[in-house]
Amino acid sequence: VLIEAIREHLFSVLRDSVFVADEILDHPRFDLNTGEGTTDAVFNILRNAKALMPLEAPNLVVCWGGHSISRQEYEYSKLVGYELGLRGLDLCTGCGPGAMKGPMKGAAIAHSKQRRRNGRYVGISEPGIIAAEAPNPITNKLVILPDIEKRLEAFVRLGHGIIVLPGGAGTMEEILYLLGILLHPHNLDIELPLIFTGPADAAGYFARIDRLIEQTLGKAAQARYRIITGDPVAVAREMAAGLERVGRQRDAAGDSYSFNWRLTIERDFQQPFVPTHASMAALNLYPGPSHVLAANLRRALSGIVAGNVKEQGQSEIEQHGPFELHGEPALVGALDELLGYFAAHNRMKLPGKHYQPCYRLVAKVGG
Repeated sequence: VLIEAIREHLFSVLRDSVFVADEILDHPRFDLNTGEGTTDAVFNILRNAKALMPLEAPNLVVCWGGHSISRQEYEYSKLVGYELGLRGLDLCTGCGPGAMKGPMKGAAIAHSKQRRRNGRYVGISEPGIIAAEAPNPITNKLVILPDIEKRLEAFVRLGHGIIVLPGGAGTMEEILYLLGILLHPHNLDIELPLIFTGPADAAGYFARIDRLIEQTLGKAAQARYRIITGDPVAVAREMAAGLERVGRQRDAAGDSYSFNWRLTIERDFQQPFVPTHASMAALNLYPGPSHVLAANLRRALSGIVAGNVKEQGQSEIEQHGPFELHGEPALVGALDELLGYFAAHNRMKLPGKHYQPCYRLVAKVGG
């Protein structure tokens, strides 16, 4: 007899695959070539999966981070989830292991202590990831979006606040995606609390990420997040206060609690990016509007992730060698420094494997 959680997860994959194929991709109602059509599709996938809770005040915290992290980082992620759970907050992650499982596990224990029997542990994935990595068993609401970009949009539309735990290139991709959206002129006043956190010795890790953000996106981007290390209680208190601000703002605007319709998400963040040597070399990694640069940096990181761990990306590298990324010297230098740090600390692939870069950074003056 199948374990009930496994039965639910298998049903969720089948449900979303059939719904997307029959009701989204082949339905004239959804024009996925427009921003409105794409957002409407994301909303309907989440609604069909019963992931939207329209009558509950904002309490869903998204946690991002790496699937291959140290034991110390994993234990810290559980403490963060525990403190959030004690305050009645629910969790949403990529539903895999590591920093995606730890917060859910901690929150589940806290919810049990508080006799909270309807705790939500939402997992959001996409076909390529779910095929390679089973959801962790704590996930009690699994949703499969058709591609990476719609998955990322689901996170920021569904979640009320976001916590970033240590990770690698994939986590940096998520950070750039979110900051690019928050830096859009239409989104400058939207409340979406964002906290970077890890154990005390993660301070150097986040300092490097903070430096890259300053060198590429500027101080306006830095103002959108807080860095708190070694203090899960402070993280939970800060997030709980942020969610109260989210609730007040949505009440004042008459906005939905369950889906952030007010966020403006440009097509650069919605269109699926297929990393090839041509598409990677064509990325414009030169100074410009910060939200546009963030979109291109996000694509660059997405291509590196694909070259590291995804079958299509690895096949491209085997046939044609490393991807080339061209950009302004200072910008490329900052990116190279961070990626080198990730590689040196086993954050680019699983620990124990010698990392061979799937990319080559080329500094070029002028765009």
